[in-house]
Amino acid sequence: MIESNQHAPSIPTFITQRWDEYTIEDHAVWGILFDRRMRELERTGSRVFLEGAAAIGLNPVTVPRLAEVNRQLGPRTGWNAVPVSGFLPAQQFFECLAKRRFPTTVTVRPRNQLDYLPEPDIFHDVFGHVPLHSDPHFGNFLQRFGAVAASARTEEETLQMARLFWFTVEFGLVREDGRLKVYGSGLISSAGDAANALSPACERRPFSLDAVIAQPFEIDRLQDVLFVVEDFAELFTAVEEAGRRLGAPA
Repeated sequence: MIESNQHAPSIPTFITQRWDEYTIEDHAVWGILFDRRMRELERTGSRVFLEGAAAIGLNPVTVPRLAEVNRQLGPRTGWNAVPVSGFLPAQQFFECLAKRRFPTTVTVRPRNQLDYLPEPDIFHDVFGHVPLHSDPHFGNFLQRFGAVAASARTEEETLQMARLFWFTVEFGLVREDGRLKVYGSGLISSAGDAANALSPACERRPFSLDAVIAQPFEIDRLQDVLFVVEDFAELFTAVEEAGRRLGAPA
């Protein structure tokens, strides 16, 4: 959840999740989204996502309480989801990741925007992202990504790290037991994006750092090209190489 507006306010954006203020409609929307995606993800989602969602207690009945999620998540990998009021500036976002803190929006999308919302909401952030943080390999990659990205000093370096984030954390694919599965949050939380990613309309290439950081992307359309990792340890190797190239502290 990175703010691209250079004129974003510098005031603190960390907030408290006021769980008791969610409405019956909010919980109903969460349940619709959860049930709809889980039916498909049981077949197409990475087992790491599925196991993570169960481990942190996500369910279709109520919007998750971040405090309860963190009680399950923290002891596993040291990660915590921290509520924010909106987009964070890129540097602040990266620094949070380096500390194993994942900035999380806590609003629920309206029922008339179930299929698409321009900004992240709690379904994209918690359902889409946070289950992966329970996996040690992915958690280590994401923490190291934050530290490396925070060390970027030029516009080109920042762009390369944004591409690495986009084609892994947001739109990554993984091969498990010989089958292609989705793990990126944009695919986990969106039926349309996931269907496109697994269809003949999308070119799926083997993951390599050089290929990923050279690949442009557009945020407001279905993806033409995505990348497939064989396991999440591959991601950590790639971000370590990115760190060496940027001269990031070890």
